Amino acid sequence: MTTDSPSILSHISLGTNNFEKAVAFYDRILPTLGCKRIMEHPGAIAYGKVYPEFWVGVPHDNQTATVGNGTHIGFIAPTKASVHAFYEAAIAAGAQDDGPPGPRPDYGEPYYGCFVRDLDGHKIEASYWDLALIEELYGVPAPS
Repeated sequence: MTTDSPSILSHISLGTNNFEKAVAFYDRILPTLGCKRIMEHPGAIAYGKVYPEFWVGVPHDNQTATVGNGTHIGFIAPTKASVHAFYEAAIAAGAQDDGPPGPRPDYGEPYYGCFVRDLDGHKIEASYWDLALIEELYGVPAPS
């Protein structure tokens, strides 16, 4: 059986220097986007809706986790309200604001999102894309 996933990525991993705090942080914020724990290994937890798409864990080389300059992780939000819920949960869990929920005209009219820095300083985003508007503006059919 094959699937035609709209995603181009299999998974993404972020390193942490405080595994327990990082897991508690992501346990708190990812359910706002419909995500849950999918898989657990010593020093690593995977989240997703169906399969492990986002991992947080201790680096495999046991060295200090570092933040990538110019790197950020964007999560898909099913609604604008979920962007707000993600942002509010992240801030309440200790994240730093890096751009409150709202439109970003430079990203296009269909985009609505927010940015925060997690407890290790990684930049993470929740974004809602209005698929009907994408279809109207760009002629790209929305998935059925």
